[in-house]
Amino acid sequence: MTALKSYNKNACIKAGLTVFLFFTLNISFGQYHPVANESGVRFTIHNFGFKVSGTLSAPEGDIQFNPDDLAKSAFRVTIKSESINTDNNSRDEHLREKDYFDVKNYPLIHFVSSGIRTTGKSGAYEALGALTIKNKTKEIQLPFTAEKRGEGWYFTGSFKMNRRDFDVGGSSTLSNELTVEIKVLAR
Repeated sequence: MTALKSYNKNACIKAGLTVFLFFTLNISFGQYHPVANESGVRFTIHNFGFKVSGTLSAPEGDIQFNPDDLAKSAFRVTIKSESINTDNNSRDEHLREKDYFDVKNYPLIHFVSSGIRTTGKSGAYEALGALTIKNKTKEIQLPFTAEKRGEGWYFTGSFKMNRRDFDVGGSSTLSNELTVEIKVLAR
């Protein structure tokens, strides 16, 4: 009987230690997911010399972030291309067509980081990675800031990109360069 009690006690200790390690490692590893209603993507481009702004839905996916271990940090997110919104329904429908985002054939925009590094400023980082739009992939650098918020992080960043690198818009009157701003609350 004593051996059985000792076995049960050891089994309980091992199970408790396993659960503790699981939660401890999970917390220090920092796996997060974007919070949809508190995150978003905004872009600005010029058309006929006029500034046009719009949004895309919040990213979905996995964010692993630990400022003390950037080698294990990573972004793997997607955005629904059909979510484009410029507050003009006819323009938005046009942007969803084949010459622009071709949402029927390419419903998702992907970003997968290959590395994250500090810029030397407190809370400032740079993600290097592959941006894929319409099955065309380009390496980008995404400078961003990270602010601890409760159980998660608030990321803000912006970058410039050339729409032609992704075969978006063809030879339209849009400027080639646009600015993309990202704000993501991840928990």
